[in-house]
Order: sequence, then structure tokens, then C-alpha cells
Amino acid sequence: MKVLLINGSPRTNGNTFTALSEAAKALQQEGVETEIVSIGAKAVQGCIACRKCAELGRCVFQDELYNSLREKLDGCDGIIIGSPVYYAGPNGSLCALLDRLFFSCGAKLAYKPGASIAVCRRGGASATFDRLNKYFTINNMPVVSSQYWNSVHGRAPGEAEQDGEGMQTMRTLGKNMAWLLKKIHKDGPQYPKPKEAHIFTNFIR
Repeated sequence: MKVLLINGSPRTNGNTFTALSEAAKALQQEGVETEIVSIGAKAVQGCIACRKCAELGRCVFQDELYNSLREKLDGCDGIIIGSPVYYAGPNGSLCALLDRLFFSCGAKLAYKPGASIAVCRRGGASATFDRLNKYFTINNMPVVSSQYWNSVHGRAPGEAEQDGEGMQTMRTLGKNMAWLLKKIHKDGPQYPKPKEAHIFTNFIR
């Protein structure tokens, strides 16, 4: 079993990476393989609602970051997404990427447990946590919980390690993710029966 962890911070080795690494260590101790991927600091193409992914099975844009993560979804059994807090929300570059990834790769994500992590100096963690969890709940993904909301505090690099409760929350998250994965895969993945044809309803008469 393997969990893919996405570092949504432009700082590869900052506090978001520290939080994700703590969860990854707990997963590894439970026998679950992990991989942390950082989105970096380059500009990220956002979704333009062209809906070409419905025809192609992938986003029409051919950027390396999207292509790499799309391929990695095939080899993972769970996903954890971490982001710093910017104006009480996730990093905009991360959301631009996730909008495209989750809209075009629903079949690769369905029924794989997901979890999000928010890292902030002081406030905005709950709103960030809520926003990221919505990517899971629209794609039939079980959301993994911890002993508290998945937030860690720290501003300067390394300060996250001083948040004892936050680090413990990350470890508990990793253990809970491993527990759920083991339950799901105990006798081979057993997912719900094929769902009904999708019904789309808007409110325009």
C-alpha cells in the first residue's frame, strides 16, 4: 500500500513539508509506503472549464506537474494534501492544480482515502482545511480524521516542529490512514457497487 502526499507550498522544505513528513513517518511505521511530491514555485495553469477532459480522459494542458501527479494516482491507495494558509485559504497554485486534477481524474481517485493538512502562522487553518476536504467529498473519497483538525502552526522554517500538539495530530492522522487502508485492503479492495448514472441539475428554468 502507498500514500501520495502533495506538498502545496512553494517552499520545498518548509513547515508544510515538516507536517507532511511527520504523517509520512507514522504511515511508514505502519508498513505503508509514502511519497512526498512538492508542487514548487513555478506558475500553475488553472482550469478554464473547457470540459475537454470529459473527451480526452485527461486535462487538455500538457504541463509536467499535472502529468506527473496524474500518473502517480494510479500507484497510490490514499492521498494527503498539505498547504500553507494564504489569506485564510490554500495556496492558489495548489488549488489551480487540484481543480484540474480532481475534475479530470475522478476514476483514479474514487474510494481512495484522502486527508488534508493546513499550516498557518496564526489563523485561517480551519477555512483552508475545509476547502481542501471538498476535493475529496466530491469524488467518493473517504475522508480520514485525526484527534483534532489537521492543522499545524509555524511561520519561520522549522517552527512547525515546536507545535507539539500539531505534530501529534499529524502522527495520529498517519496511523488512522494506515488503519483504514488495511481495513479496505484486508481481503482485497471492496468498493460500493457501480453507482447510478450521474444526474446534473441546475436552477435555471
